[in-house]
Formats: sequence, C-alpha cells, structure tokens
Amino acid sequence: MFKTFLSLRYLRARKTNWIGMAGIFVAVAALVMILSIMSGFLEVSRQTLRGNLADLQITPGQIETVPNKDPDRGPADPLRVPANRDVDALVELVESHPRVEAATAQLSWYGLMLPAYRESVFEGPLEDAIRLVQMVGIDLDTESRATDFMESLRREPSKKPGEDGPYCSVGRPDSLENPFQPIPLPLGSPRTDRPPTPILVGEQLAYLWNLQKGEVLTLFSAKFGDDGQIAQSAATRKCQVVGTFRTEDNEMDSRRIYMPRAVLGDFIQRVPPNHWSSVVVKLKDYERDKDVVREDLARELYAAGYLRSPDPTGRAIRTWEDFRSQLLRAIANEKMLMGIMLSLVLIVACFTVFALLSMMVTEKRRDIGILCALGATSRGVLTLFLLIGLWEAVIGSALGAAVGILGALNIDGLERWLSSTFGFEIFDRDVYLFDHIPSQVTTLGVLTIVVGAILFTLLFAAIPAWRASRLDPVEALRYE
Repeated sequence: MFKTFLSLRYLRARKTNWIGMAGIFVAVAALVMILSIMSGFLEVSRQTLRGNLADLQITPGQIETVPNKDPDRGPADPLRVPANRDVDALVELVESHPRVEAATAQLSWYGLMLPAYRESVFEGPLEDAIRLVQMVGIDLDTESRATDFMESLRREPSKKPGEDGPYCSVGRPDSLENPFQPIPLPLGSPRTDRPPTPILVGEQLAYLWNLQKGEVLTLFSAKFGDDGQIAQSAATRKCQVVGTFRTEDNEMDSRRIYMPRAVLGDFIQRVPPNHWSSVVVKLKDYERDKDVVREDLARELYAAGYLRSPDPTGRAIRTWEDFRSQLLRAIANEKMLMGIMLSLVLIVACFTVFALLSMMVTEKRRDIGILCALGATSRGVLTLFLLIGLWEAVIGSALGAAVGILGALNIDGLERWLSSTFGFEIFDRDVYLFDHIPSQVTTLGVLTIVVGAILFTLLFAAIPAWRASRLDPVEALRYE
C-alpha cells in the first residue's frame, strides 16, 4: 500500500517528472495520429481503386495467329491464341460462376483532348498544350452493377478550403438515369453533319482545363484500318461535356473520359465484334473468393478459347491490386517508416524518464534508507520507483491516445480550417491522389502503441529502480 501512496506523492510533488509524462504524451499522440492517417491513405486507396477497377479485369489477347517463323523447326502448328471475341458470351460465362456478382464489358483507348480554348489553370507553355486522356466506353445498364460508376455521379462535388461552392463549374449530368443525355447547343452554333458526342469527364480534368457544361471540344486518337492494324491517319470527333464524375481518385479524375462503348468503338473504327478491350468483374466476397475465382475463370476461359493459357498468374486476369501494387506497397512502406521514425520520439521520452528517475534516486537516498530501516524490502523499493514510471507512462499514453484519436478523426476539417485561417493550402488536393485527408483509427493499432509506450517506459525505468533497490540503508543514512 505504501508503494502506491509514495509513488503518487513523489509524482505530484516533483514537477520535473511531468516532463517525461509530456514527452510520452507527444510521442503517443503523434504515433496514433500519423499512423491513422497513413492507414487511412492505404485503406482509401484500396477502396477507391477497387471501385473504379472492379475486383477482376479480364483482358484477352489479340485475334491474329502467331506462326512459327523458325525455318529450322519445320512447319510447326501456329501458337494457340484466342479466337473467340463474342463479348456477350464471355460476360455470360463469367457471370455463371456462383461467386461472381456482376460483369460488364469496357473499351479503353487513349487520345488527345483539345478544348475550345487552351488556357488551363496552370501557367507555362507545356501546360497549355493538348491533354492526354483515357477514353473508356461503357454500357450504362451493366456498368453500375460491376463498378462504382453511378456512385461517382452521385458523389458531392469537391470544395476548395475556405470556399462555399464547388470549385468545378461543370457539375453532374442533368439526368442520372441517362447521364449521356446531350445538352441543346446555343443558337448560332455552327452546323455539323454529326452532332457532338456526349461525354462525361473527371471533375479534376474539368477543373484543370476550365471546361464548361455544354462546351464542345475535340478528341484526337489513333484509329484502326480495314486490316485491323493501326491506321496512318488519326480520328477526330467533336464531343460535348454533359457532366462530371468524382471517384475521389485525383489521378483518375484528371485523365478519364466516359462515353458509350459503341460510340467509342465507332470513333476509333474498330470492327463491331471488337467494340471491347476488357471485361471487369465484381465478386460477392473479394477477400475470400479472389484466388479461387481467378483460377476457375482462367481454366474455363482457356477452354472456351478466350485466353492463351490457363495459368491464373498471367496478365490476362488481374485483380485491382495488381494494377496498383507498387502504389499500395509504397504507402505500406511509408507507414512502416513513419512508425519507426516516430518511435524514436518515444525512445527519447523514455530516456527522459530514465534521467529523471536517476536524479530522483540520487536525491531520495535518505528516504530510501528510512524506508529500508522501517522494514521495506528491496523488492518494495524496486516496485516503488517502477510505479512512478508506470504512472507517467499510463497517464501520458492515455492522454496522448485520446488527443491522437481526436486529431485523426478531425484532421481533414482541421486542415481546411487552418488553410482558410492562414490563407494558404496545407494539403494540396491537386497533387495527392485524394481530394481529402483520410484517416482510419483501429483499436488494435491504438492499443499496440499504448502498450508499447508503457513497456518501453518500464524498461527504461527499471534501471534506476534497480539501483534504488540495491542501496544499503546504513550507507544511505550515514551522512544524513
């Protein structure tokens, strides 16, 4: 009982002990907040990329055969290549799997965008040139079941810090049931043989290039010739911006354009059966079924003539994690490095506790001698000084965890308030992948940090506590 009483009394009476407690508080708060933000970056990256890339993407090979050109080997059979290009049958085959929820065909192609005027929000001649964009052709009735396309149309527009309205003036399409509904051109517009193609552009792309709703721009792209090869001449088409979408992935929102799949196929002049380049698949339970479904689909699609090989580890069937594996690993590595660097702050705080307790043992030699003379054991003295370190660790860790959790949960609003107050943007949403600061607080992560802080503090406090327990009471009282 005396150990608990004296440890709390020493902690209250000796104000310098609060320095160690403050160090532990800062270290734990920083660890909880920074690691929660890094966990949020990783989790939101996974959620965003999973929604836009779906769970699986099937990309069969080309149609043409590849004959053996080695004359020494004789007239060998041509290599087996996919010959079946019936996308409806492919989608039906994929959706027949009991663990697949939905599938849809997409046509993806790259091109150049030239707005009606070339002035962007950036400055400099390089940024005022034409823009490389990714054109994605979709089927509205099936795209919403396999990806988060409709959610990106319903999502609230982004806002700049300190501004009330959205920073992009285009807005969402007028009709969510028919997002590709064209907007009537103003009177006096030049007449053309073909009306402009309605397109949906990413919110970031519309903002960076000052696009306006209903604006007509020009898309350039390579096209296919009659022989199925890339033609020498380029294809051009007038397109009308009818709305924007927001995936919360700034990189994708700054380069992607949606249009109907048949329209994109006609634009680049692909043969109608080839109006698709991939099939995206949504699973009922991705974490549980991804490996099993991948193996089953590789085997079944190979037998049906869609794939070159039944090997599920090839590039023909890839998960959304395969497309951004380097990014996800980089974020995970950064989280680990941040945890290691911030742990050094905790170690410094533990050194502070060690130094303060060492000074206390020197100052309290007389008290230790009196306690031993009154019957206190060496174990009791050891426990007394360990309890002082324990109280510092528990109080500092508890307060630090509370402040860290509170800061992590409100970090985006706090950053916007600071940016608005001081007049400069702390978190540049045009640079990072997201348009907000994500955070994810996990109970296991917070408990790991708190328990680690307590154990480290007790480890550093054990040395001066052991020294105190080894004091000879006669030597301690001799010169008092």
